[in-house]
Amino acid sequence: MNLPTVLILCTGNSCRSQMAEGYVRHLAGERFNVLSAGTNPSEQVHPLAVQVMAEDGIDISSQRPKGLREYLGRVPVHYLIIVCGGAQEACPRIWPGLGERLFWPFDDPAAFEGTDPETVAEFRRVRCEIRSRIEGWVPELGK
Repeated sequence: MNLPTVLILCTGNSCRSQMAEGYVRHLAGERFNVLSAGTNPSEQVHPLAVQVMAEDGIDISSQRPKGLREYLGRVPVHYLIIVCGGAQEACPRIWPGLGERLFWPFDDPAAFEGTDPETVAEFRRVRCEIRSRIEGWVPELGK
């Protein structure tokens, strides 16, 4: 049986989309093929994203940044979740097989400027926002 695909998109695919992928996979991974990508992918998943997700019991350490082109036209996407404004602007308007497009902008914790403890706190804040949004969305899918 082919599962519906959720693709979570941001610019770098190093923080927000990686955390969101981890939560969708954790909360509903048996119901979906869960992917994430970036319009301009980074070299690695941000270490603080890995750290704060581990604090919440979710291991994203094996995830890697991927480019949007890995999926565009190759994977039918049932739910496209865009988590930043830059990706919203760069995302193709026409996507073969695209189902629902959702725009959930979250602040970029990697762009935060502060002390190390303040930066970790910002990653936690964004992580909690992402978790809350996904926890509210997943039950809606069953309706």
